[in-house]
Amino acid sequence: MSEAADRALILGASSGFGAAAARAFAATGMRVHGVHLDRRSGAARVAALAAELGQSAGSAHLYNTNAADDGRRGEVLDHIGEEVRAQGGRVRVLLHSLAFGSLVPLAPESGPDALPPATRKQLDMTMDVMAHSLVHWVRDLVDRDLLADGARIFALTSSGSHTVLRRYGPVGAAKAALEAHVRQLAVELAPRGITVNAIMAGITDTPALRKIPDHEKVLASARARNPQGRLTRPEDVAEALVALSGPGTAWMTGNVLRVDGGEDITG
Repeated sequence: MSEAADRALILGASSGFGAAAARAFAATGMRVHGVHLDRRSGAARVAALAAELGQSAGSAHLYNTNAADDGRRGEVLDHIGEEVRAQGGRVRVLLHSLAFGSLVPLAPESGPDALPPATRKQLDMTMDVMAHSLVHWVRDLVDRDLLADGARIFALTSSGSHTVLRRYGPVGAAKAALEAHVRQLAVELAPRGITVNAIMAGITDTPALRKIPDHEKVLASARARNPQGRLTRPEDVAEALVALSGPGTAWMTGNVLRVDGGEDITG
C-alpha cells in the first residue's frame, strides 16, 4: 500500500483505537507520528509502543503533548516538516482519535449522585478537542504542504452523535460537529484527491469508554445486541482503516462508515 516514505499521523496514539491503528499502519511499512497526552505513570507503556512501532516500520515518533494546543501542534508539524525535507514523503494518512471531553449532564440533576451541569468552559473544551481540532490539524497540514495529494483523513465518531447516553451530552454534541466537519472538509479537499471520512466504531472496551457513566451497562447492552455476539475490538477498526487507506477507496468520501459488526442498526 505505501512507499517507504509514507507517513501516518495519529492523534490520540497511545491507547485504544489510536494505538491499534499505529500498530496496523506501522505493519504496512508506514512511518508513524503519534500524538498523545499521558502522565508519567504511562511512560513505560508509551515507550514500549514506540519500540514496537520502530521495529515494524523502522521509524516512529511519539509526541507527548496537547494536540488541541496551537503552539504544540506547530511544534509537532515543525518536526514532521524537518523529516519530510530530509527524507522525502508526506503524510498519507491522518487519524483523529482524540477522546478527551467532559462527561457531565447538560441540565441540573437531582439525587445523591447528582453532578452540576456542564459549564461553558467544559462545553467549549470538549467541542474544541473532539471536533474543532480536526479542522486545525488539516488546515495546518495543507498550509505546510505536508499532506499528500490523495491522502486519507479519518475521524473517529460514535453512536453518541445521534443517540443519548447518560451524561454524554457534551461529547455527543462534539461528535455530531465532528461529522459535520468531515462532510465539509470532504468537499473542500476533493479537488486534491484527499478523502475525509468518519469511522463509527462499535462499543469497545477502551480506557475512554470506561470513563462513561454506567459503562458496565453500556458494554453489556452492546455485547447482547451485537449480531456478531461480541464487542468491537480496536484491532477491528485498525484493520478497516488500513483497508480504507488503499488505492481502491479514492471515490469514498464524506461518509460516516460503521465498523461495528452491525451493532448500530440493531439498536
